[in-house]
Amino acid sequence: MPLKTYKPTTPSQRGFVSVDKSGLWKGKPKKSLLAGKKRNSGRNNLGRITSRRIGGGHKKKYRIIDFRRNKVDVQGVVERIEYDPNRSAHLALVKYDDNNYSYILAAQGLRKGSKVISSEGAEINPGNTLPLKKIPMGTTIHNIEMKPGKGGQLARSAGSAAQLIGRDGKYAQIKLGSGEVRLILSECLASIGSVSNPDKKNTKIGKAGRNRWLGRRPSVRGVAMNPIDHPHGGGEGRTSGGRHPVTPWGKSTKGKRTRINKSTDQFILRRRKK
Repeated sequence: MPLKTYKPTTPSQRGFVSVDKSGLWKGKPKKSLLAGKKRNSGRNNLGRITSRRIGGGHKKKYRIIDFRRNKVDVQGVVERIEYDPNRSAHLALVKYDDNNYSYILAAQGLRKGSKVISSEGAEINPGNTLPLKKIPMGTTIHNIEMKPGKGGQLARSAGSAAQLIGRDGKYAQIKLGSGEVRLILSECLASIGSVSNPDKKNTKIGKAGRNRWLGRRPSVRGVAMNPIDHPHGGGEGRTSGGRHPVTPWGKSTKGKRTRINKSTDQFILRRRKK
């Protein structure tokens, strides 16, 4: 979808760039596919902040999305493409031949009237879902399972995609958007195409208030704090921190690897690009 700019009637409108949503459904979402969503504002079960800079934001309802795509050999028709406040990608409301409805992640090129199916013999069309063993080499895929039947976990945000680049015994080699190459069981499902709304990355917020509507609180720089509050704080006049970037707790940031899941290291053939 194209980007939308605005007349500079105010300072915030001058810099505001959004995605044009004129082609999306303008009514309410499917009521049977909604669920309540509780806001924790970054706090754990003790009420202590464990994720900073979260709070406020507009009230939302969660859309129940079919990441598993386990309705096998039942064809569906896309009734409409919808906005989802809980994620960057758009959703497609699908009506299946058995008169059931579900939301799926909308692939690029999917529109009202498009037909989708989850099947081993499905055509290689955007929105269709197949096991990795049935997908041709070089195909662009998204919503990729990491364990059979668990549902898609990889390549789900706006504009993202991965590529099937090879096979190794019972495993498929997947190249992710980060450059990482990973082995995934060939029995796992993946959807064809890349995720909708690729222009999301080119939008501009325009003003601080819009960030607050999205539930993002302000981020204060460490160099603007006092020494007691941050390792970068203090100093006479303006300083640049005087040391390599660290968190408020002294942990190295900007590039330090934090992965500790050694049990799945064997499935990563190439690490992501730095």
